[in-house]
Amino acid sequence: MSTVKTARTDKAGTRLTIPIAALAFVIALAVQFIGQAKIDLGIGAIIIFPMVWGLILGLLVSIQKFKPLGIDLQRVAAALVGVAVLLLVARLAFNIGPSLPTLLKAGPALLLQEVGHLLGTIVLALPLAVLLRMGKATVGATFSLDREPSFAMVSEKYGPDSDQYRGVLAMYVFGTLFGAVFITLLTSLVANWKIFDPLALAMGAGVGSGSMMAASVASITAAYPGDQEAVLGMAAVSNLITTVLGVYVGIYVALPLADKFYRVLTRKQESREVVAAGAGAGSAPAERSTADVEREAAQAEENRRFRERVAESSAAIKLPLWLSLSVLTVLGIGTASIAAKGFSLTIVLGYVVLLALVLVGIALAKVTRKISAIVFITTIGAYISSPWFFGAEALNAAVKTVDFLSIATVMLTLAGLSLGKDIPLLKNIGWKIIPVGLVAITASFLLSTVIAEFALGLWH
Repeated sequence: MSTVKTARTDKAGTRLTIPIAALAFVIALAVQFIGQAKIDLGIGAIIIFPMVWGLILGLLVSIQKFKPLGIDLQRVAAALVGVAVLLLVARLAFNIGPSLPTLLKAGPALLLQEVGHLLGTIVLALPLAVLLRMGKATVGATFSLDREPSFAMVSEKYGPDSDQYRGVLAMYVFGTLFGAVFITLLTSLVANWKIFDPLALAMGAGVGSGSMMAASVASITAAYPGDQEAVLGMAAVSNLITTVLGVYVGIYVALPLADKFYRVLTRKQESREVVAAGAGAGSAPAERSTADVEREAAQAEENRRFRERVAESSAAIKLPLWLSLSVLTVLGIGTASIAAKGFSLTIVLGYVVLLALVLVGIALAKVTRKISAIVFITTIGAYISSPWFFGAEALNAAVKTVDFLSIATVMLTLAGLSLGKDIPLLKNIGWKIIPVGLVAITASFLLSTVIAEFALGLWH
């Protein structure tokens, strides 16, 4: 049995990739034809984009029982998402270059608003988790939005079987399943209030997750179509800063601060428990102590099993890079052609430029082994699309024919197809993570947006 599992997590070729790619192609083209839907809620309007339809439809396909989508196929979809993120980053980099003057002017605000992203979850979500009595899992669940880098931080400090690590896993599962859809609705509602500058909203969109950033930016550009290029560039830079700074701030500031804040908020509760424990007669404390030890051991075992389920669900499967990029190029050209209302060779040329940029970024990341491919792709893309590069005009003309939302649609459709394997984890994370997760995402987005608004000096 274990041999079979090991084989499944190793690598895949065309036999597994082509079927999931064909399914994603059909879904992505269908949702592009459907287009977006606007829903008026009275207090504002929300727009549901093709990428959200793709995510939802992909999820429904992955969980249906009529012809179940195998775990291996879902893992291949997840692997394709990882490469699609690089293509999306490459496309957004071509909005950074032309917007560099605007980004430089917003420099102080761009850095200051990161306080909202990096600490907003602690300010609002942590007290709610304490109120809901989530226990020590509160610290892991609320010190950040808990994407992959958070695992190592919490595991090293508290251990992989700790309640704090369980909190990280719970928020990770929640964000994976619901993050993109929720932030789309939230950003759409807030953007249509028209009380925030679009650049402040763009900074708020950089929450440190590629899929959530793309979903959020779609809502902002729909509300402010005239500012699309600046919004896309600002969001990409904000997301990159959040990702890079998040590791250091998480280790040295956010995690210790969350732990300290949790202890302060639960001090009275712990005092009452100590008093209650010592109130019994003679042998009671010893008996209680034994019971506590057994209960903690049982909880650690439950945490270990949950960790193993998450690890099994998110285990990576390797795909040849040429295969991943080929599949994503076909999917991307198809969706981009529908978005442009017709096929053109310029779209193909745009994808050639994006593919070259991604390959260069991956190659440099392998050479350095210290810097992420995303950093190289963003930096090089921003430079070659800036006014300071001699070929910027020709490159921008080709790449701009590739609608960034079409790449996001492909990415989130594949993400939806990969989510069926994560649904069983819902019963392990408990209902309390739902309100806590919603507040954490809202706090990260809104607090950074408000800080950016004031920092830009554009409050109306």
